[in-house]
Amino acid sequence: MTVATLFHRADRLERRMCVFANAAARRRALRSMFKTVSRLGDGVFWYTLMAMMPLLRGAQGVVIAAQMLVTGAVGLLTYKLLKKKLVRERPFIGLIGIECVMPPLDRYSFPSGHTLHAVLFTVLAVSYVPELGIVLVPFATLIAMSRVVLGLHYPSDVLVGAALGAGLAVGSLAILS
Repeated sequence: MTVATLFHRADRLERRMCVFANAAARRRALRSMFKTVSRLGDGVFWYTLMAMMPLLRGAQGVVIAAQMLVTGAVGLLTYKLLKKKLVRERPFIGLIGIECVMPPLDRYSFPSGHTLHAVLFTVLAVSYVPELGIVLVPFATLIAMSRVVLGLHYPSDVLVGAALGAGLAVGSLAILS
């Protein structure tokens, strides 16, 4: 089997996964929940978490919040540069049967910036305040799922976003811890 054949099969599987996941958005309750989760992932939730860190950890919390802010900015620059260079159209643009449930923040889909930041902030926060994991890990997972369900990303966009977010967080912890 050639590499081209493998990529073609992976592409077909990913397209089927998009159509299947997007079908969940036809259910009003799921649609509403994923839209809300996605909106919170735009930044509101993460900015609130950063603001709470000093309350949770005192002076160390200020340092944690600053680390989250700086690492988040690096994540923003990283995904914006990749989107500008890789220019992968969003699934609702290129696939029949995918409904765009809410307007995207930008034109291209690869990688998922929402997922990158959800994983990045979750890894950083949980490394300092492990008890937050019970809320943050499911929330980050829902953000990642929402991006595919809402027709805004392919599963590979989300996987690469998660890997980048984890890598940036681990790198930040290695440098600053």
